[in-house]
Amino acid sequence: MSHPLHQFTYCPKCGARTFVERNEKAKQCTTCGFVYYFNPSSAVACFIRNSKGELLLVRRAKEPAKGTLDLPGGFVDMYESAEDAAHREVKEETGLDIVGCRYLFSIPNLYPYSGFEVHTVDMFFECLTESFDGAKAEDDAAEIIILPANQLNPDDFGLQSIKKAVDRYIK
Repeated sequence: MSHPLHQFTYCPKCGARTFVERNEKAKQCTTCGFVYYFNPSSAVACFIRNSKGELLLVRRAKEPAKGTLDLPGGFVDMYESAEDAAHREVKEETGLDIVGCRYLFSIPNLYPYSGFEVHTVDMFFECLTESFDGAKAEDDAAEIIILPANQLNPDDFGLQSIKKAVDRYIK
Protein backbone atom coordinates (compact mmCIF):
# COMPACT_ATOMS: atom_id res chain seq x y z
CA MET A 1 0.00 0.00 0.00
CA SER A 2 1.35 3.42 -0.89
CA HIS A 3 1.66 6.32 1.53
CA PRO A 4 -1.63 8.26 1.80
CA LEU A 5 0.21 11.40 0.67
CA HIS A 6 2.18 9.78 -2.18
CA GLN A 7 0.69 12.22 -4.72
CA PHE A 8 1.98 15.25 -2.79
CA THR A 9 5.58 16.08 -3.75
CA TYR A 10 5.77 19.81 -2.97
CA CYS A 11 5.82 21.30 0.53
CA PRO A 12 2.55 23.19 1.14
CA LYS A 13 4.42 25.78 3.25
CA CYS A 14 7.54 26.71 1.22
CA GLY A 15 6.83 25.03 -2.15
CA ALA A 16 10.10 23.05 -2.26
CA ARG A 17 10.09 19.67 -3.95
CA THR A 18 11.59 18.13 -0.81
CA PHE A 19 8.41 16.78 0.80
CA VAL A 20 9.29 13.25 1.95
CA GLU A 21 7.69 10.53 4.06
CA ARG A 22 8.31 10.94 7.76
CA ASN A 23 6.17 7.98 8.90
CA GLU A 24 2.99 6.15 7.83
CA LYS A 25 0.80 9.23 8.36
CA ALA A 26 3.07 12.24 7.88
CA LYS A 27 5.36 13.93 5.37
CA GLN A 28 8.09 16.45 6.18
CA CYS A 29 9.85 19.08 4.12
CA THR A 30 13.61 18.65 4.30
CA THR A 31 14.07 22.29 3.26
CA CYS A 32 11.93 24.20 5.82
CA GLY A 33 11.14 21.43 8.31
CA PHE A 34 7.33 21.66 8.01
CA VAL A 35 5.57 18.43 9.02
CA TYR A 36 2.10 17.60 7.70
CA TYR A 37 0.12 14.95 9.57
CA PHE A 38 -2.51 13.31 7.41
CA ASN A 39 -5.80 12.74 9.24
CA PRO A 40 -9.15 11.50 7.91
CA SER A 41 -11.89 13.80 6.70
CA SER A 42 -15.25 13.68 8.46
CA ALA A 43 -18.36 12.57 6.60
CA VAL A 44 -21.96 11.84 7.59
CA ALA A 45 -24.55 9.39 6.28
CA CYS A 46 -28.18 9.32 7.37
CA PHE A 47 -30.75 6.59 7.85
CA ILE A 48 -33.89 8.72 7.47
CA ARG A 49 -37.06 7.25 9.00
CA ASN A 50 -40.62 8.50 8.81
CA SER A 51 -43.43 7.91 11.33
CA LYS A 52 -44.41 4.69 9.45
CA GLY A 53 -40.96 3.19 9.98
CA GLU A 54 -39.99 3.47 6.32
CA LEU A 55 -36.52 4.57 5.23
CA LEU A 56 -35.68 7.15 2.58
CA LEU A 57 -32.67 6.29 0.41
CA VAL A 58 -31.18 7.90 -2.66
CA ARG A 59 -29.72 6.56 -5.88
CA ARG A 60 -26.25 7.96 -6.57
CA ALA A 61 -26.15 10.43 -9.47
CA LYS A 62 -22.33 10.53 -9.71
CA GLU A 63 -19.28 8.31 -9.49
CA PRO A 64 -18.10 6.56 -7.48
CA ALA A 65 -20.77 3.84 -7.55
CA LYS A 66 -23.14 5.86 -9.78
CA GLY A 67 -26.59 4.27 -9.98
CA THR A 68 -26.36 2.33 -6.72
CA LEU A 69 -28.34 2.98 -3.56
CA ASP A 70 -26.90 5.31 -0.95
CA LEU A 71 -27.76 7.06 2.28
CA PRO A 72 -28.08 10.84 2.05
CA GLY A 73 -24.90 12.40 3.36
CA GLY A 74 -21.54 13.88 2.52
CA PHE A 75 -18.48 15.64 3.89
CA VAL A 76 -18.63 17.81 7.00
CA ASP A 77 -17.80 21.43 6.16
CA MET A 78 -15.29 23.54 8.07
CA TYR A 79 -16.72 25.00 11.31
CA GLU A 80 -19.73 22.64 11.09
CA SER A 81 -20.73 19.94 13.59
CA ALA A 82 -21.54 16.44 12.37
CA GLU A 83 -25.19 17.01 13.36
CA ASP A 84 -25.32 20.26 11.39
CA ALA A 85 -23.80 18.44 8.39
CA ALA A 86 -26.49 15.74 8.65
CA HIS A 87 -29.25 18.38 8.59
CA ARG A 88 -27.61 20.25 5.68
CA GLU A 89 -26.86 17.15 3.57
CA VAL A 90 -30.38 15.73 4.00
CA LYS A 91 -31.82 19.12 2.97
CA GLU A 92 -29.45 19.42 -0.04
CA GLU A 93 -30.10 15.90 -1.35
CA THR A 94 -33.79 15.41 -0.53
CA GLY A 95 -35.29 18.83 0.26
CA LEU A 96 -36.45 17.46 3.63
CA ASP A 97 -36.01 18.99 7.06
CA ILE A 98 -35.25 16.41 9.74
CA VAL A 99 -36.69 16.78 13.24
CA GLY A 100 -34.44 14.34 15.09
CA CYS A 101 -30.86 13.26 14.57
CA ARG A 102 -29.28 10.50 16.68
CA TYR A 103 -25.66 9.34 16.32
CA LEU A 104 -25.35 5.57 15.75
CA PHE A 105 -21.72 4.60 15.00
CA SER A 106 -18.74 5.37 12.73
CA ILE A 107 -16.79 3.38 10.13
CA PRO A 108 -13.40 4.27 8.61
CA ASN A 109 -13.48 4.46 4.82
CA LEU A 110 -11.48 5.13 1.67
CA TYR A 111 -13.50 7.32 -0.70
CA PRO A 112 -12.19 7.62 -4.26
CA TYR A 113 -12.39 11.22 -5.45
CA SER A 114 -10.82 12.54 -8.69
CA GLY A 115 -8.09 9.89 -8.69
CA PHE A 116 -7.26 10.43 -5.02
CA GLU A 117 -8.17 8.19 -2.10
CA VAL A 118 -9.72 10.32 0.62
CA HIS A 119 -9.48 8.69 4.04
CA THR A 120 -12.71 9.40 5.90
CA VAL A 121 -14.43 8.63 9.15
CA ASP A 122 -18.05 8.11 8.14
CA MET A 123 -20.43 8.94 11.00
CA PHE A 124 -23.87 7.37 10.75
CA PHE A 125 -27.02 8.95 12.12
CA GLU A 126 -30.64 7.92 12.39
CA CYS A 127 -32.73 10.92 11.41
CA LEU A 128 -36.47 11.39 11.78
CA THR A 129 -38.99 13.26 9.70
CA GLU A 130 -42.77 13.19 9.97
CA SER A 131 -43.33 12.47 6.30
CA PHE A 132 -41.46 11.92 3.05
CA ASP A 133 -44.03 14.09 1.22
CA GLY A 134 -42.22 16.67 -0.86
CA ALA A 135 -38.92 14.76 -0.96
CA LYS A 136 -37.13 15.22 -4.27
CA ALA A 137 -33.77 14.08 -5.58
CA GLU A 138 -31.36 17.02 -5.66
CA ASP A 139 -27.61 17.68 -5.58
CA ASP A 140 -25.80 14.27 -5.67
CA ALA A 141 -29.04 12.23 -5.67
CA ALA A 142 -30.56 10.93 -8.92
CA GLU A 143 -33.68 9.38 -7.38
CA ILE A 144 -35.52 9.00 -4.08
CA ILE A 145 -36.24 5.42 -2.95
CA ILE A 146 -38.54 4.62 -0.02
CA LEU A 147 -38.35 1.15 1.52
CA PRO A 148 -39.51 -0.62 4.66
CA ALA A 149 -36.46 -1.21 6.88
CA ASN A 150 -36.87 -5.00 6.56
CA GLN A 151 -36.26 -4.74 2.78
CA LEU A 152 -32.80 -3.19 3.10
CA ASN A 153 -30.10 -5.25 1.39
CA PRO A 154 -26.45 -4.22 1.84
CA ASP A 155 -25.61 -5.60 -1.64
CA ASP A 156 -27.78 -2.89 -3.25
CA PHE A 157 -25.42 -0.19 -1.97
CA GLY A 158 -22.26 0.70 -3.90
CA LEU A 159 -19.92 2.20 -1.31
CA GLN A 160 -18.14 -0.16 1.09
CA SER A 161 -18.70 1.79 4.32
CA ILE A 162 -22.40 2.19 3.46
CA LYS A 163 -22.73 -1.58 2.82
CA LYS A 164 -21.15 -2.24 6.23
CA ALA A 165 -23.38 0.34 7.92
CA VAL A 166 -26.58 -1.04 6.36
CA ASP A 167 -25.60 -4.55 7.45
CA ARG A 168 -24.96 -3.30 10.99
CA TYR A 169 -28.18 -1.25 11.04
CA ILE A 170 -30.46 -4.12 10.03
CA LYS A 171 -28.94 -6.47 12.62
